[in-house]
Amino acid sequence: MKDQIIYYSVGPLLYCPANKATIAQSIIQEKFGDHFSLALCLEDTINDNLVAEAEQDLLHSLREIYAAHQSRDFFLPKIFIRVRNPEQITMLTASLKECASVVTGFIIPKFSPQNAGEYIRKIIEVNELSDDKFYVMPIYESFDMIDLRTRYEVLYSLKDSLRQIEELVLNIRVGGNDLCNIFGFRRHPDESIHNIKPVSSLFADIITVYGTDYVISAPVWEYYGGKDWKTGLIAEIQGDQLCGFTGKTVIHPKQIEVVNACYRVLASDYLDAKNILGWDKVSGAFVSGSQNGERMNEYKTHLNWAKRILYLAEIYGVEE
Repeated sequence: MKDQIIYYSVGPLLYCPANKATIAQSIIQEKFGDHFSLALCLEDTINDNLVAEAEQDLLHSLREIYAAHQSRDFFLPKIFIRVRNPEQITMLTASLKECASVVTGFIIPKFSPQNAGEYIRKIIEVNELSDDKFYVMPIYESFDMIDLRTRYEVLYSLKDSLRQIEELVLNIRVGGNDLCNIFGFRRHPDESIHNIKPVSSLFADIITVYGTDYVISAPVWEYYGGKDWKTGLIAEIQGDQLCGFTGKTVIHPKQIEVVNACYRVLASDYLDAKNILGWDKVSGAFVSGSQNGERMNEYKTHLNWAKRILYLAEIYGVEE
């Protein structure tokens, strides 16, 4: 498992079209709160005929955010650029100049064996040429992963490819809506993606292959209004957590606090995690009942869980 807090800190990742004219002021004025990350998208949310204009809008917004942050203090989220091709990584990095410091990294859509090598080369290149560190978050949502006859080969080949930049892979992300679209599925607000078996089985395979080495973020929830949207989101997040996901893609500011609230650590979990990590290593017993007498704590069995709980507690807080 990852042993640095930054990998657990992306939290709710708010998607926004890169050409949204008001996004810089929304960040500067803290309209979305102070506990989220931001993805500025140049891919699916942008008309294919308007990409060049959207790139300039993106650069303008980042320069505005950078300039404002030089003069006054406000919450600066981790900002990621979702590109549509590898060339955009080097082009945008060169254009950012001094405001590169407000960009945390890049999001790679439809990560696949066909494009992995070139994307990885570009990430290595921009990190070698810059004083700033650029992380990367590949999205697993391509058709290559559907065929059961080759799925494991695809997943493990991509993992092998990522090994050369493993420390730069902040999260593995999954494209829930894109994968549902392959089959023609769409869930309602009272339905969870974890009950769509062809998609959830792929999630399970991704978590099995990557979960011991990477933090994996949960898919988007597309509802933010109407009946039961919040209840449905909470229920799906509970499923996310049980499956091994950390964090979630969101598409509306109203979803941010729901995600943050769901990831606050239970006080009992926090207490047990601290006790496990503070275990007397020369003790004759590596098993003990919890302080509240509800469950068993075992040092060797629950060590990784305890480390993860303390990372999450530091990021999201503890629920009393």
